Amino acid sequence: MPLKALEERATGAIDIVEFLPAEQVDRIWLDRTYYLGPDKGGERAYKLLAEALEKTKRVAIGQYAARGKQYLIMVRPMSGALVMEQLRYADEIRNIAEVPIPKTEVKKPELELATKLIEQAATDEFHPEKYKDNVRDRMQEQIERKVEGKQITEEPEEAPKTRVLDLMQALKQSLESAPAEEKEKPAKRRKVAGKR
Repeated sequence: MPLKALEERATGAIDIVEFLPAEQVDRIWLDRTYYLGPDKGGERAYKLLAEALEKTKRVAIGQYAARGKQYLIMVRPMSGALVMEQLRYADEIRNIAEVPIPKTEVKKPELELATKLIEQAATDEFHPEKYKDNVRDRMQEQIERKVEGKQITEEPEEAPKTRVLDLMQALKQSLESAPAEEKEKPAKRRKVAGKR
């Protein structure tokens, strides 16, 4: 029997198996996200599911077949619409208990310093537009240079330097380099200016 015959046939349908509280699905399971739209004639059912999931604070777990594979998926509401998130199967995730973590004790001054540093850099909202993929931008720039017939320049790569980092020293330096008004404020969250 050829392997092609064993592949899952794509039906275009999502088979929902259960509804879980949204917080039960940890982010470690998430793989990819897709926006879902209703099929023609399915607008009412689509809106009904989106509103029911929102009201119950639950997500739908099921499976979906595409490209010869069967995917584990989660459907959740988002701004009045539905989002399908492809999940990883249990055998694709390594248990964190398998990661060797040596036993060590955290000293109270270290924890206080680390907490203070986190509070100084804390914000209440995530603004992804602040972050750019610099590597992609550099590659795009080089592609544009090539299209224009210019020479592509390669920046020499520095050999990585091995350094042992003193965490306490790094935290102290970070706190000392904070602006004066930041040091005077009690440790509280600051908001980042951005679009609302």
